[in-house]
Amino acid sequence: MSFWNNRNVFITGCTGFLGSYLAKELVNQGANVTGLVRDIVPLSNLYTGEEHKKINTVSGKIEDEPLLERILGEYEIDTVFHVAAQAIVGVANRNPLATFETNIRGTYNLLEAARRSPLVKRIVVASSDKAYGEQTRLPYHEDMPLKGSHPYDVSKSCTDLLAQAYHKTYSLPVCITRCGNLYGGGDLNFNRIIPHTIMSVLKGERPVIRSDGKFIRDYFYVEDAVKAYLLLAEKMTDLKLEGQAFNFSNEIQLTVLELVNKILALMKSDLTPVILNQGSNEIVHQYLSAKKAREVLGWKPSFTLEEGLIRTIDWYRKFYGKDAEKSEG
Repeated sequence: MSFWNNRNVFITGCTGFLGSYLAKELVNQGANVTGLVRDIVPLSNLYTGEEHKKINTVSGKIEDEPLLERILGEYEIDTVFHVAAQAIVGVANRNPLATFETNIRGTYNLLEAARRSPLVKRIVVASSDKAYGEQTRLPYHEDMPLKGSHPYDVSKSCTDLLAQAYHKTYSLPVCITRCGNLYGGGDLNFNRIIPHTIMSVLKGERPVIRSDGKFIRDYFYVEDAVKAYLLLAEKMTDLKLEGQAFNFSNEIQLTVLELVNKILALMKSDLTPVILNQGSNEIVHQYLSAKKAREVLGWKPSFTLEEGLIRTIDWYRKFYGKDAEKSEG
């Protein structure tokens, strides 16, 4: 019997990239899923397959604390996954206040609603590797200070610290995830490098790299992220992990240019990238240690980078269908 069978679960951002995968997996494991949806996104990965027909959908914003309190109470929520966020660095640089509203205010509203809801037993809050900011020592470890300095990074440092504060002050049963750059099929933010590169190749166009291509990142496949979130939630009570943060990562370091060239090779494309050298307000070098997750949770990723990229490319080929075949041909 699945841990999640008949368990009442609330997911913020369930039409988002990670939220859609999480919602579908929980439905398949027998959970009673309630999802908060701000905008109608018809092409969301949530709506591929039949799982969305079994989800209780509530329309509203994460900034609406009374709504969150009503959801947790009326749907008798046991477990919360807070994955709603404005997650694009460029958008955060252009529109910092909207990002702060969603990522910071949204988080303290969710935590406050959970504090007032006696049935909530576990909460998993999505932070990010960006919460660490610029560090003199790499890889990032969970005991490092959070030093975000650009708008998105600051919003995630705040998200993380708020979750820690609610645990330390109110004993709220919360754990924090810090993942590398998520990728996979269903990511509709085409200004992210992986979906953008795949889309460009499918259209027969050269992929564009905004930066100089030398930024080093840690890429993490979305289906591995879902397994990590579920495992952490399943073990947090028995292992008394409340208040702790966990890094999840394949522990690889890859420049943006290396990544783009890997995708081009997997897609058997002879296109070459256009390098704009315009990236700013971003951390140059990031990658995570997942040692704690391996040792404490017994976790490890199921997919290599190449396996994840192949699955991702296949998803977008199906998404674009015959148009992609014509362009590639």
